[in-house]
Order: sequence, then C-alpha cells, then structure tokens
Amino acid sequence: MNPPAEMSPPTDPVATETQSMTSDPSHLGTLGSNVRLKAAPPNATGCTWLVVLAAIAASLSGLMLGYELGLTSGVLLQLRGILSLSCREQELLVGSLLLGCLVISIAGGWGLDRYGRRWSMLLSGGLVAGGTLLLLLPASLTTLSLGRAVVGMGTALSGTAACMYIAEIAPRERRGLLVTLYELMVVVGVLLGFGCSYAFSALPNGWRYTFGLVLPPAVLQAAALVLLPPSPRFLVARGDSKRAKEVLVRLRGVASRETVEEELRGIQAGLKEEAEHGFRELFSDKANLRRRLLTGVALVFLQQTTGQPNLLSYASPLLRSVGFHSDAAANLASTGFGVVKVVGTVPAVLLVDRVGPKSFLCVGAVAMGMSLVTLGVVTLQSRTHLTSLCQSPAGVNQTYQEQNLNTPSFGLNYSSFKLFTPPPDESQWNGSDSAEAPWTKREDAGMGSGVRGRGHVKWISLVSLLVYVAAFSFSLGPMVYVVLSEIFPTGIRGKAVSVVSAVNWATNLLMSMTFLSATERIGVPNVMFLYATISFILLVFVILFIPETQGRTLEQISKELAKKKQLKVRFWRRVQPQETLFTIHRTPELSTLTPSPSHLAVHSRGTKIWEERGNARNGEEGGQETRRREIE
Repeated sequence: MNPPAEMSPPTDPVATETQSMTSDPSHLGTLGSNVRLKAAPPNATGCTWLVVLAAIAASLSGLMLGYELGLTSGVLLQLRGILSLSCREQELLVGSLLLGCLVISIAGGWGLDRYGRRWSMLLSGGLVAGGTLLLLLPASLTTLSLGRAVVGMGTALSGTAACMYIAEIAPRERRGLLVTLYELMVVVGVLLGFGCSYAFSALPNGWRYTFGLVLPPAVLQAAALVLLPPSPRFLVARGDSKRAKEVLVRLRGVASRETVEEELRGIQAGLKEEAEHGFRELFSDKANLRRRLLTGVALVFLQQTTGQPNLLSYASPLLRSVGFHSDAAANLASTGFGVVKVVGTVPAVLLVDRVGPKSFLCVGAVAMGMSLVTLGVVTLQSRTHLTSLCQSPAGVNQTYQEQNLNTPSFGLNYSSFKLFTPPPDESQWNGSDSAEAPWTKREDAGMGSGVRGRGHVKWISLVSLLVYVAAFSFSLGPMVYVVLSEIFPTGIRGKAVSVVSAVNWATNLLMSMTFLSATERIGVPNVMFLYATISFILLVFVILFIPETQGRTLEQISKELAKKKQLKVRFWRRVQPQETLFTIHRTPELSTLTPSPSHLAVHSRGTKIWEERGNARNGEEGGQETRRREIE
C-alpha cells in the first residue's frame, strides 16, 4: 500500500485542536474541551468496537512516550557510573530525547499533512525501533545520545498523530473520553518507566532491558494500524469524500444515513473555515490574536520553568542526594512519582467540568510553590550537595576519602554564588572525619551525594516531591492545554497550539540541559527556592491574565477575548459631559444642591476640580448651569 499523495492540510477545527500539543511530556492531558463546551447532537450514536480498538491502538503512542520519560532518571543512575559521565554529559543524555521531540514539533506537521495520521504513526514506530536498537549497541555517549534523539522524534510524532487520529474517528459525544484514554496511557507509561528502572537496577546491564521494553508496544501498534481505517477527515482533505463516507459508515455502525451525511458536512465546513485563516494572523491585532498567543506562550513557559521536567528526569539522582543510599532504593522511591501521576490525573478528568481549569491552575500553583519551599528548606538544613552527581563514581569515592569535598581542584564548591549560607559544623559536611563518613561504608561506592542527616530528612523530601508531582498532575499538566484549546478561535487553533507546543519543547529542553549545572553553581536549595518563586509568579499570572472558561461555549470565550483590552489600573477617571454629578432641586422658597455620586476630574493644567452639573430654572426659561469650584 502506497502512502497518499500530497494534499492540503487537514484543518478540521476539532481535529487540529489536539495537533502538536499532546506530545508534550509535562501536560499529561489534553482534555476534550469541545466535549464539555459543545452539546452533542440529539441523533448522535455511540462508539462501535472498531472505534474503540482503533483508539486503543493509537493510544499505545502515549504509553511509549510516557515510558521513555519515566525511565530516564533510573537509567541515568546506571549509565553515569558505567561511562563516568560528567555533569554536561548527563545533561546531554537527558536532553537528547527532548531535542528530538523539539525537531518533530517544528517539522512534523508536514508529514502529518502529507501522509496522514496512520502512516505517520507507522513511521514513528520505525523511528522508535531504530532508536532503541542504537541504544542497545555497545555503550557510548554518542550512540546513546543519538538513539535517544531518534526515539524522541518517534514518540513525539506518534503522540501528535495519535491524538489527531482519535479525535477524528471518534463520535462527538465520545471524543473527550477516547482522547483521555491517550492521556491515561501517558501517565501509565511514566509509571511503567519508573517501575522497570527499579526492576532492572540490580542487573549489570539492566539499562539495556529497560530501553528494549519499548519495542513490544511499537510492534503491536504497527501491526494493528495496518488493519485500521484511515481518518475520514484526512480523506476529505484529500478530496476523497466518497471513501470518507464509507469509512464513517463503518465507524458509526448503526448510525442512520442522515447522521453520516450531517457529520460529513460538518467536516467539510470545518476544513473550509480553517483554510480561510493564514498563519500570519496569529501575530496580528485582529481579534486580539497576538495577545492571546503571547498569553499561551507565557503560560507554557511558566509551566516548564517551575521545574517539573527536571524533577521528573532527575528524580532518582535527586532522591539519592537526600538520603536514599542505593540505586534500588532511589528507583523504588521514584516509582511513587508514577503512581501519584496516575492518581493525580483522575480528579482533573472528573472535576474539570464542575470546577473549571483556572481554579485547578491556582490551587496547583500554590501547592507546588509550598512543596518546593519545603524541599528547599529541608535540603538546605540537611547539607544536601547534588554536585557529586557530576563526577564519576570512582573519582567521587577517592575524593571523599582523601580530601575535603570543597577542594577547588575538583570544582565541587558548595556554591560559587550563595543565596543561603550552609549551616555550621562544616567538619561533618566536608567529611573531614573520614572514619565515620557514611559514603566510605557503602557498598554502592560513589553513587551517593554526601548527605549526612537524620532518617526523617529523606522522607520529608520524598513527601514534598510527591505533593509537587501530584499538584502538577491535576493542574498544570492537563489544564494548561485545556486553556490553550479554549482561548484561540476555532479556525486558527491548530496553528496557534503548534507554535505554543514548539515553545514548550524548547523550554523543556533548556531546563533539562541546565539543571545539573545550576545545582553545581548555586546548590540544590537555591534551585528549589527559584522554582518556588516561579510557581508563585505563575499564580499571579493566572489570576490576572487567564480567563475563566467554566460553563462557557468556545464562541462566548472567543468573543470576550476579542474585545478584552490591556490591563489598566485607574485611580480616577474623567467625568463625561453627559454625566450628572449634582442635581439642583429648586422649590419656590429655596433652591438646594443635592450631590449625586461625585467624581474627581483632572483639569488640562493638572488642577483638580469638582464638576457640579445640574438643571436650573431661571424664571420661565429652563437651562443647565455648571459650577466649578477649584480645590486647593
């Protein structure tokens, strides 16, 4: 079977709503906002088994994406010792996956438009398989980084194509549920990634098994996609409406002919509307589109700079630094992150209709900020020193036993720029008492971080991290993309989300490529305090700039944002000529001046005056008199 020829971009507004955004590793949810904002037609029917099976097969893309994200921290613990990776090399290994995702988010849309969703998922399966085979070759930083980049390209392309495919084959009243299936697969994949890293952490080549386990779902998905029908919207975009109608009949089962015809007309109307909007409109003042785009970009930028990508990718090394003294213990503790992500996604799915995304964002930002402050205080008091992660195990062991940890020749100063001063009693922190230094007694030499604290410190740190992950999972994770799908007009939503998604991946890459360097320069506590500050900045941003969309249709939200002006703070306003500030009541005996709600006006010279207007009668003639009284 040959791939379809070149065609015009598929522009159905419902389908493009999910384009280029569901491959984001941090959102873990693109809730079907059209479902909660648009009522289903009365003659809509349920899903057939063909639709369900197709959605499950496509959702395996989410499982693979989540798995690759979840295994990163556990595999890093093994590879840094085997290859003696430096700080920069560890960041390169982590960031290579995200670099591949960024490339696809920028250039992958062309393949989706030209070859369709099914063929794009088949291509992505080949990329995942090829990248995984590179990872199974003899270990070197070059092959590992290249393999991770290829896998990142495959999972990102597959994720985007999968959500578009699900949204395009599902009936309207089941679209949100089926798209949520993909989101659930992502968080389940994260859990499996953490779990497999723990299960194979004790084996000499356990990292190879962890990398290789992504192959079965890739092969299974490819086999299923060959038997599944193409997207009807993709066929309409190609101009093959006849075949699109046949596919709709298969997908809808017992649906009447009128229902299929109505859905087909809706697809054609959506494509026509999308074609009327150009990419340049995003950067124009038309309907406040530029302001909306900046709002979306700022939102995803703040989402990523709260540190979630780093705490996910470096979870196991970070847990080692707070007192989990073996790879197995750190990986087991980090598996809790995956469990919390799955559990945290549930309230977001069930309550978004009742609570609204803005409320979730506000609560999540507060919870994240408080948990990060707690983590920063704990790591500050427990003398945590994460810079040991940047050294090879052997070198760290020898350094601990022979010299002070702050020896300049190894570049391991606690901080070259200290925002907070380490606690006293540096002899314990620096390990000068080598006879009692805990790192010299461990069998897993070289993998610790020099933490010497009471046992409760690691548990407080773990709880803080779990609260942070849970808060992100029910707030910033899914709700950011709910907001993005609602603040842009239907006809241009796909293009807008594509731009925002590229910014999201770029910020994610930047954060992951600088985390270890930042902890080396300013220390773990200061990094946590920085992330906490950004979380509270995010809270203020959400309150001031994110609209409340609960209970409103997409059309109502769009009209409101199109008329919304820039934020202005006014301490007084000018009095308009037609306003009545003082009304004169005249009686035969006495004329009285009764003030109505008065206003302070500003004279052109800057003099403040009271303006008094009222109706006065002079004899038999009526008129208006204005009294001005300067205020000194």
